[in-house]
Amino acid sequence: MKEHAIKQISIFLENKPGRLARLAKAIIDSGVNILALNIAEAGDFGIVRMLVDKPRIAYEELQKKGFTVSSTDVLGIKIKNEPGELYKISKALGDANINIDYAYAYSSNSEAYLILRVSNLNESILNIQKIGLELMDSSVFE
Repeated sequence: MKEHAIKQISIFLENKPGRLARLAKAIIDSGVNILALNIAEAGDFGIVRMLVDKPRIAYEELQKKGFTVSSTDVLGIKIKNEPGELYKISKALGDANINIDYAYAYSSNSEAYLILRVSNLNESILNIQKIGLELMDSSVFE
């Protein structure tokens, strides 16, 4: 099931002008491409969550440059652009007593994905497969 665990990097960032630019420059310098991005504001600080094409390199380079960074396993679920997709996923996970900690979207060409951080990764994978949805393979982000 680890083939469906996507490594997301999260960076704790001060909420001040220029901080995001400093982070973006560090990503450029590491030769990493950002594929999906989410920023959650929490007063004086924020959490920047990223899916990148080389998560290990991004993590190591950001640490070297003094950023507070962590790595988390998330799921990417292929979704259709039609009503009911979020309901189908959230109901399946809720019925299995799995919490969705947060979610954001990722789009690639003609495909769309819902990225989820969940309370139980393996059980989530089983339940998503049970309702017939396709999960992203982690090799996309290597």
